[in-house]
Amino acid sequence: MEKREYNWLDRVDSPRDLKRLSLDELRLYCDELRHYIIEQCAVNPGHLASSLGAVELAAAIHYVFDTPDDRLVWDVGHQAYAHKIITGRREAFRTNRKLGGISGFPRIAESPYDAFGGGHSSVSISAAFGMAKAAELRGEKRQVIAVIGDGAMTGGLAFEGMNNAGASRKTNMLVVLNDNNMAIDQATGALKSYLLHISTSKRYNAFKNRLWRWFAHVPPLLTLCRRAGNAVKHGLLQKSNLFESFNFRYFGPVDGHDVRALVTVLRALKEIDGPKLLHVMTVKGKGYSPAEHNQCEWHAPGRFNPETGERIASADGRDRYQDVFGQTLVDLARLDRRVVGITPAMPSGCSMNLLLRTMPERCFDVGIAEGHAVTFSAGLAAAGIVPFCNIYSTFMQRAFDNVIHDVAIQRLPVVLCLDRGGLVGEDGATHHGAFDLAYFGCIPNLTVASPLDERELRNLLYTALQSGVPFVVRYPRGKGEGAAWRDEAFERLPIGRGRRLTEGDDMAVLTIGPVGNAAARAVKRAAAEGVLAAHYDLRFARPLDEELLDEVGRRFEQVVTVEDGVVRGGVGSAVRDFFDRRGYRTQVRSLGIPDDRFVEHGTPAELYAQCGFDEEGILRAILGC
Repeated sequence: MEKREYNWLDRVDSPRDLKRLSLDELRLYCDELRHYIIEQCAVNPGHLASSLGAVELAAAIHYVFDTPDDRLVWDVGHQAYAHKIITGRREAFRTNRKLGGISGFPRIAESPYDAFGGGHSSVSISAAFGMAKAAELRGEKRQVIAVIGDGAMTGGLAFEGMNNAGASRKTNMLVVLNDNNMAIDQATGALKSYLLHISTSKRYNAFKNRLWRWFAHVPPLLTLCRRAGNAVKHGLLQKSNLFESFNFRYFGPVDGHDVRALVTVLRALKEIDGPKLLHVMTVKGKGYSPAEHNQCEWHAPGRFNPETGERIASADGRDRYQDVFGQTLVDLARLDRRVVGITPAMPSGCSMNLLLRTMPERCFDVGIAEGHAVTFSAGLAAAGIVPFCNIYSTFMQRAFDNVIHDVAIQRLPVVLCLDRGGLVGEDGATHHGAFDLAYFGCIPNLTVASPLDERELRNLLYTALQSGVPFVVRYPRGKGEGAAWRDEAFERLPIGRGRRLTEGDDMAVLTIGPVGNAAARAVKRAAAEGVLAAHYDLRFARPLDEELLDEVGRRFEQVVTVEDGVVRGGVGSAVRDFFDRRGYRTQVRSLGIPDDRFVEHGTPAELYAQCGFDEEGILRAILGC
């Protein structure tokens, strides 16, 4: 893709500027906007494919509606790059997801055009309904628009919002369903099939298009148009419309890349009161051939050559933790016929696609439905299956009750695999797996473990299979330490037992998870400066190794704990409580994610340093004891 001079992009610094363009100029602007997103994401990675698919949609909404007075809510926010650039952040977009730069998601604090924060899926309809109801209560004539993808529409919260909003027939809001037949991986489930049926009904669409041409430009005939459309949908499709069952007026589908058609339809819908839904068909990765043809991999591709589409990746020989999980799950499934995998719409994101390719009948993608994923797993476990349910740590927060009520209380042997535990980097506050060690550490019947390296992750997954108890295995995003693990014989690890890695007499360092590797380097450097620290790898956050902690309490007056998790309520807190109960006078300094603020975006190394538990921060803590 050649670098080019922009004729229209630089003329737009706000939606007000956008409105000055003709419809032909708006189309040219969209072409340049798409090119700019590709150009910037090539050197500064982000969520590319989703945003390319929503360029015309973002432009048309800002062209028709009076934002920010009219409120625009983007679900998740993966598709909101065009929105950010249109709303005065074109130059700031060069800092997207960088430390101190703008967020990769909508943020209320960042711009008045970001009506609601994004990051997790399926929230937009509920939030938009709240805003629309507030406007109604104040007597304000304000439009509220929620943009939600077909993947996010599978989330239960989306339907809870629609059910509530549809019961308030006078509340004015528009839901735009951005249907690209994709979530991060390809959308699955009955709703996907339903949307596809609607969008591909040739008879319905032909008749609908004629109706819109005849009536949509004449406001008095809009009601007639709607009624005729309903008759067509009922008659030709031989079924009622799902969305209209929620008392939403349904319009569409519309080509989401035809900006002229989008503007025409949105102008018409602006004059219709009450809850309504516009079904828009888009292509994820639109306008960039590599992203169109491999949409999953180009959801967040990292750096790439925009001319060739070649992905630029570091080749250091280390495997990603998610790939260790994915291959180990395949090995365990071959070993034990009871093993199955469950993921909420993230088979490639967590590498469960390896099991999906090898044994598709034993791998279940349940869509964006984390609570269902956990309870479905509990049902499988109750029937004698051993489910490995993989959910990113930040999304597991949505299934907290399901873990307590459906897994822990019933002592069902579900293996909860928490990918992206700890600080994940550039996705920022909404995606950090900061709280899992704290909130799982207080739940009875759960075993909670985190590996030091790749080999230990493999063995903890094997241990979980053999345990017969609810088991949480938590590991970070990114690459491991380079430990050999492929084709290694499985080893069953003793549950609730840690190990001493380094002997020392001056003080003790207690770690859990891969952050222990940075601690090991700090301990070695401290020894060179005359401070001999004993280093212990706890392995288990629950149950804690009480024999190991008794040894530490008897031997040392100064202890430093390190965890890639929130300090308050975390492992360090549990260690301190143990020493207090036992009557040890041990002073504990806990390093981890602070509990006085949400950590923003940046590279993992930058964030570890900012939070004080990188190698340098651990060394300072050791030498300061």
